[in-house]
Amino acid sequence: MGDMLQVVRREMKMGFRNPWSYSFLILFCVFSLSLLIINSQNFVSGYSGTTGSMLNLILYLLPLMTLFLGSFSLTSEKEEGSWQLLSTYPIGTMSFIVGKYLGLSVVLMTIVTFGYGLMGLLSGWVGSPLDVMTYLLFLVFSCGLVLLFLTIALFIGSLSKNRWQALTISVSVWFFAVIGWPTLLISVLGLMPYHWIKPLLTVLTFINPAELVRLFVVIKLGGGSILGPEYYQWVDWVQPSSGSWIFMGICLLWIACSIVAVYGIWERGRSHG
Repeated sequence: MGDMLQVVRREMKMGFRNPWSYSFLILFCVFSLSLLIINSQNFVSGYSGTTGSMLNLILYLLPLMTLFLGSFSLTSEKEEGSWQLLSTYPIGTMSFIVGKYLGLSVVLMTIVTFGYGLMGLLSGWVGSPLDVMTYLLFLVFSCGLVLLFLTIALFIGSLSKNRWQALTISVSVWFFAVIGWPTLLISVLGLMPYHWIKPLLTVLTFINPAELVRLFVVIKLGGGSILGPEYYQWVDWVQPSSGSWIFMGICLLWIACSIVAVYGIWERGRSHG
């Protein structure tokens, strides 16, 4: 536990000194103000065209930002030789990975909460606030994207040899998970027998954290009817209050499995020198 806390503190210190973090902080603040301008036209509550547009904008920015910061953090350890030095100390690989994850989570959550805090303060000041529940669901949406995509970022950083390779893989993953997902989904499901569509759709949704978090928040905002008949079962389990706990359990399982996979990659690399 002590080793892990040292890694967390080190990662937080490096993260808050990283110019990339402040670049993304400024970008997210500008982005939050853009959402505020969209909201200034009317009072927004529940799912609507306005909240749908705001969700899509968040979906474009946050995963890419998380993939960059997370993957670059691990590849920099390899490029600068820090991991070779750390591996000579009696620090466990799992402590290193979990410490990295927690430290980066704090840095990214600080960026997100600062942006939302700024948006909340200014929206109250100009007299066009978001509905409280809608505001909280936007925050949940953003935090869910950060925490789930950070595990993918660590996986990319573990497989990449340098920052350029991490950059290429990160952009590719972001494109397929966010931009190309509807097209990919339609093309894959179109080749399957009809009775396979719903089970396969469920499996593919759990694989893609962007779609998983988006569906949860859209249904909680009251927009489940726009998703189509294939998602009726999702609406049934997400809408009740127990759905939030089930969703949290799914996210924790996603994170745990991903961290175990990253641990396996780094442990193999450590044992092979």
